[in-house]
Amino acid sequence: MNKIYPDARLATADIHHGATLMLGGFGLCGIPENCISALVESGVRDLTCISNNAGVDDFGIGLLLHRRQVRKMISSYVGENAEFERQLLSGELEVELIPQGTLATRCLAAGYGMPAIYTPAGVGTEVAEGKEVRRFGDQEYLLEMAFQADFALVKAWKGDAHGNLMFRATSRNFNPLMAMGGKITIAEVEELVPAGSLDPNQIHTPGIYVHRIFQGKDYEKRIEQRTVRQRLDDSSLS
Repeated sequence: MNKIYPDARLATADIHHGATLMLGGFGLCGIPENCISALVESGVRDLTCISNNAGVDDFGIGLLLHRRQVRKMISSYVGENAEFERQLLSGELEVELIPQGTLATRCLAAGYGMPAIYTPAGVGTEVAEGKEVRRFGDQEYLLEMAFQADFALVKAWKGDAHGNLMFRATSRNFNPLMAMGGKITIAEVEELVPAGSLDPNQIHTPGIYVHRIFQGKDYEKRIEQRTVRQRLDDSSLS
């Protein structure tokens, strides 16, 4: 089975209107930039996006939001995107906010083939409205369903022709979980190497979970929140 695709446009060509997508990354780190750009170009719409965040106004999922291509966002953090806020407050965008651990575990459950999980997070809050609450021992737990995503779009540092993936640093967060959970997983990598080139002990996602892979290009190393401190001059040190 040949999993290698020449580019993002062909790898994502069958993502259809109304599809549910998992998009890897944490903030702006490790997001599938090339896949997002291909979706913007294709004009696919009415998407449900499951992601840790909603990007920023001119980058990441923010690009899809600006084109009105997203119908619903399922996220745990959305505080960096003014267009997201505008669409939410105007009623143009459906939003489901989820505790970050619950978001991750619902992705994991999808990869493990589990239909649902029980978690204490959200019990007694708005998150629990309309959901089953069950007591185990002396604590109540909330029933949360595993995600059902048509596609998972992830970005890795290195990958091989079989779809085995390695992630670097912070990008090794939601990416491995989401790679397991999509019905079709599409991986873009900074470096695509021949099969057998990767150290088996360093592989984070086995190729069995990955259906398509391509080498990305033109990656932009964005910093979501740049924080600096004033440099001390020599006189202040005396």
